Amino acid sequence: MSEPFRLLMISAMYENGGNTTQRLLDGHPELIAYPFESQLGTRLVQDHLSSLYPAKYRWPEFALDGTPDGDYEAVIDEECRVRIKTPRSSKFREAKLELDDGERKAMFVSLMEGRPRSRRTLTAAFLRASAAAWRDRVRSDRERVHVGYSPIVGVDADRMLADHPEAHVLNVVRNPWAAYADTKKRPVPLSLAHYVLGWTVHLQHALAFTDKFRGRVHILRYEDLVADPRGALRGVLGRMGVGDSPTLSQPSWNGQPLREVYPWGTIRIATTEANQKAAAELGPEEHEEVRRRAEPLLRALGYA
Repeated sequence: MSEPFRLLMISAMYENGGNTTQRLLDGHPELIAYPFESQLGTRLVQDHLSSLYPAKYRWPEFALDGTPDGDYEAVIDEECRVRIKTPRSSKFREAKLELDDGERKAMFVSLMEGRPRSRRTLTAAFLRASAAAWRDRVRSDRERVHVGYSPIVGVDADRMLADHPEAHVLNVVRNPWAAYADTKKRPVPLSLAHYVLGWTVHLQHALAFTDKFRGRVHILRYEDLVADPRGALRGVLGRMGVGDSPTLSQPSWNGQPLREVYPWGTIRIATTEANQKAAAELGPEEHEEVRRRAEPLLRALGYA
């Protein structure tokens, strides 16, 4: 692990387009996209935000007296582990994936040999081992930036950037009416009050950190992404020294084009028309209540 670890971490409140963004970046020859949500959080994450957001979506904490073996098991990584350990129980069971968890763990432990245990080395080793152990991952031999996506992890952008000086955080935001309408389609949806609170807290952090860490923390509106995905993404990638690619125009899984983003998220078709249709699904009272709770962030993000 002598070369600098470069990371682009996507953060987005639920149904705000994080999965869509990750799938659009998937086929880029200079990027290594994690197969699912890269849920690096551990059960040791306990702070003032713990009652609002699940630990699996947070930037991790590790035990001071731990070992690499235990550190690996501490990472929640729920979506990937369910897929590779109990594939019939996974919503991604139709996605072909040759990745053995035991082999990945052995690579992780090997990468940590002779290195100090720190959040920086442990998170880099986990993502590097995941990419190396993924046997049928399409490779270009030009990859140099890892791409992860963990909903709302942008609230921890300050810790992430302190750990990885080469990292960037991309916060994706979608108008809260369409986003809430889509989250209502989940089997057990959040209440409107809970959902909009999570949306606003995530974006408050995104705006503050974009100002504090200029050029390393970014905000991208989902509406701009679906209108021109290649144009919207190449600007962020350019700041990392990553080139343009026609693959940015088409969501994909391991380089294979996808007709729809589902089951990587509730969003199936990532278009302007589908986004407008979703927003129109809310009734007048719900629409007004979302507006009331989301102010004044709506103005700051161009949704007034």
